[in-house]
Amino acid sequence: MRPTALIPVLCCAVALILSFLCLFAGHKKGFMENYHLITLNTSAIGETLLNESRTSTNPITNLLDKIPNQISEEINDRIGEVAERLGIEDWYSAHMLNYCYGQYTPAEKANATVSDSDISKNATGCNQSKAMYKFDPTRILEDALNKTTGTRVTLQDLKWPEDIQNGIKALNALMAAMFVLYVIAICLIFVALLAAVFAILASGRLSACLNFLVATLAFLAIGLASALVTAVIVKGSDIINKYGNDVGVEARWGAKFLALTWAATGVMLVALLVWIVEFCIGRRRKTPQSYTKHG
Repeated sequence: MRPTALIPVLCCAVALILSFLCLFAGHKKGFMENYHLITLNTSAIGETLLNESRTSTNPITNLLDKIPNQISEEINDRIGEVAERLGIEDWYSAHMLNYCYGQYTPAEKANATVSDSDISKNATGCNQSKAMYKFDPTRILEDALNKTTGTRVTLQDLKWPEDIQNGIKALNALMAAMFVLYVIAICLIFVALLAAVFAILASGRLSACLNFLVATLAFLAIGLASALVTAVIVKGSDIINKYGNDVGVEARWGAKFLALTWAATGVMLVALLVWIVEFCIGRRRKTPQSYTKHG
């Protein structure tokens, strides 16, 4: 018997659950929506559209002609309503398997009566879950505007910076790698869990060595996945925020998702350390022959 193997068993079980949550968070409406990779705040996108000349041939501006002219302060207060009339949601959040969208409640941004802490995300819906899908907010916004205006809207109409689109392309290229790494990590953690359960009954350094090797692979897989997703969403958010102000777009990376994935990495590190100790200082249970006195 090896009672100390219960620690890696518990660690692997927790890591497995956390890894599954990382993979499936937000895969349907209302399920862990706040555990997103990145969220685009598009609630102010109407402001840039309103700033265009009313004599423009832009179909979006033509739609805005139907809105009565008011003083700029009143228009800015109704930016969210304008964006909603254009078919644009307040936010779009990317997850591992899909993206979701919705409105901010009770207001799009803080004001004299509503603080930042009072504002929450109300999910309107999510697209169909798909492995290694591509999050393309440009196409999403174009489709929403096309449906509302009945005319073809292009990136030029949106004044969408090309640098943002390049950042989105880089994000999509790495999201496939992130998905593969999480799948590999889940498989290896599951194998490590089975091996740890077996090690409870099997003593000896060979068992500890095998568990050490499996736990090492599982730790490296989830560690690489966590490091990659951290670099991608933080860098992606920085790029979008750098060039998105001109079109009223703001990006926020998912702190809760990072806490989830690094927690999984942390508990796997604990399991690995336990097997290192078992491998280095553990010894076989003494057999009765070892106590035999030799004359």
